[in-house]
Amino acid sequence: MTFDARSLKICSCNNTLGIDAKALAVALDTGAPVSVHRELCRKDIGALTAALGGEDCVVACTQETALFGEVAQQHESETGKRSSLRFVNIREAAGWSREARQATPKIAALLSLAELPEPDPVPGVSYRSGGQLLIIGAAGAALDWAERLHGDLQVCVLITDRSASAELPVERRYPVWSGQVSSLSGYLGAFEVAWQQTNPIDLDVCTRCNACVHACPEGAIDFTYQIDLDKCRGHRQCVKACGSIGAIDFDRADHTRSERFDLVLDLSAQPLMRMPQKPQGYAAPGRDPLEQALAAQTLAKLVGEFEKPKFFDYNERICAHGRSGKRGCTQCIDTCSTGAIRSDGDKVSVEPHLCMGCGGCATVCPTGAMTYAYPRVAELGTRLKRVLSVYRKAGGRDAAILFHNGSSSRELLQRVARRGAGLPARMIPLEVHHPASIGVDIVLGAIAQGASQVIVLASEAEAAEYGAAQRAQFSHAQTILAALGYGGTHCEVVEAQDVAALAESLWRIQPARTVAEPASFNLSNEKRTTLEFAIEHLAKYAPSPQTSIALAAGAPYGAITVNRDTCTLCKACIGVCPAAALNDAQDAPRLQFIERNCVQCGLCERTCPEKAIALVPRLSLTREAREAVTLHEAEPFNCVRCGNPFGTKQMIDNMMGRLTAHSMFAGGAALRRLQMCADCRVVDMMEAKDEASILNTRR
Repeated sequence: MTFDARSLKICSCNNTLGIDAKALAVALDTGAPVSVHRELCRKDIGALTAALGGEDCVVACTQETALFGEVAQQHESETGKRSSLRFVNIREAAGWSREARQATPKIAALLSLAELPEPDPVPGVSYRSGGQLLIIGAAGAALDWAERLHGDLQVCVLITDRSASAELPVERRYPVWSGQVSSLSGYLGAFEVAWQQTNPIDLDVCTRCNACVHACPEGAIDFTYQIDLDKCRGHRQCVKACGSIGAIDFDRADHTRSERFDLVLDLSAQPLMRMPQKPQGYAAPGRDPLEQALAAQTLAKLVGEFEKPKFFDYNERICAHGRSGKRGCTQCIDTCSTGAIRSDGDKVSVEPHLCMGCGGCATVCPTGAMTYAYPRVAELGTRLKRVLSVYRKAGGRDAAILFHNGSSSRELLQRVARRGAGLPARMIPLEVHHPASIGVDIVLGAIAQGASQVIVLASEAEAAEYGAAQRAQFSHAQTILAALGYGGTHCEVVEAQDVAALAESLWRIQPARTVAEPASFNLSNEKRTTLEFAIEHLAKYAPSPQTSIALAAGAPYGAITVNRDTCTLCKACIGVCPAAALNDAQDAPRLQFIERNCVQCGLCERTCPEKAIALVPRLSLTREAREAVTLHEAEPFNCVRCGNPFGTKQMIDNMMGRLTAHSMFAGGAALRRLQMCADCRVVDMMEAKDEASILNTRR
């Protein structure tokens, strides 16, 4: 990697950053001295203009991106030469810190990322919304918002609770229904809503003629045109008054209606859609008027065509969710906070319109069937490898990678720096779309490449939704590292709260032991491949070499034990293994196992009819773990007619013992056929002329 010193614009921000220009030039291999400006956004703006003109410029300032962008556009309009600008934050991320004087290696590492190409584009997921909005809630609030929004959106109202003070509009400008929601699903442009008509008056049929209002002797009907069933005494005068219109029916059978909408404004006290992350196009602000106003404002903008990235890739071939109707791994379903993943037979299906890109499914997936694509692991691995290598080259030690999102967590980190504490000089922030996408493969890969730690900064909502699952995965990685002698805490989830608490948490973290020789491999999009390379490298340089490491339940590695006394070698377990960890032999009845392939999904354990299999979570670091070992073998049983082997002696003996007393096998010939292969069994049945057959049974 070589930087052009002329296209690198660094500002000391009025000398508040202590930047070692010479050290940066060496670390970035610029081949020329690096200029550090004091006021790049003010009197030194000409230095930026001079660097423009067909060259790509790296500007080490993110505060004034709008200003610098305008300067570049003006330069292009005047000269016809276009320059692209890439911005790097070195002020809050490095220079504003208690350890600013030691931050040069980190500054070099952050600047080096600007030379990397943009990640490959990912497929998009499209939405189409025509603006048909359903407002659900009590009559007063629902009708109030309908009146405000009907000019901008195609409004429909579902009243779930009558309000005595509410009145239906004099003009029928939009549909109004009443009832209780029985189901609500979907996403922007495709919400499916079903509800039960619970009030005797059907508002869709009612003409609002007021005949029922005047006829009711109890005054149980108001101008919401709904009957207060607590007041109603069953005179049915309203039914007579309604006459042939037929809007009132006290004997209505279960009346279910369903409609499709583009948007939903749910004014219920508790959201009807209960998943932690709500789908786009659905707003549930509760009863707070301010929150309702903000939600309405947001929904009003969701008209037209929209697109978002398809955040995931799924390979059902290696998915461990199920086989042959048996349920195995459900970690992605359990982790998804949007309800986008559901069981679909022996595989899972993902609704890309509901997926919000957290990456939690890929983090917990043991096989790598579910992978994150925004960015892909290989692309994130390239960034990791670059910052760690440049950081070391510039003299940095004990690098800690701090992953954070690009919104709330980034702003909180900036405020930590602005108020004086900043980040430790060894802590390198890297922005990702969602911190839940950082899994055990990225953690161990970063540690193998020389990082001291991987820290995930999660907002309060992110920690609540994914913290437990991510901490469980980090626990497996920490167990492996600790057993190999790498002391200290190497991976941690830090929940962002406020500036003071976050600063205290980050500065409290002490360096952990690093690998003696950083690895040179690249992270792979295939999860198990990355883990294999990382674990092999860490084991090679381990301070405390091990042959086997015990892991907690749910770990992606392990062995199985087989009870040889009960196993009949039926091979049902082989048929359901999604990772080819269980195999048979061609020359004899034998069950073989490749431990490194096992993902501990439990399908073999659940499928075994003899309950002879048990899981043993562990990580074996021996050569044998990659080779097929025999777990059980049995004496073959030869057909009593032709002499060819067709099963195991134990299986035939078990079958004979269970069926000897059965009435269908009372005769010796029928019982003997159990000891024959399939072909001989058919031949023997055809030759037995003296046996009773359904073909010669008399009526």
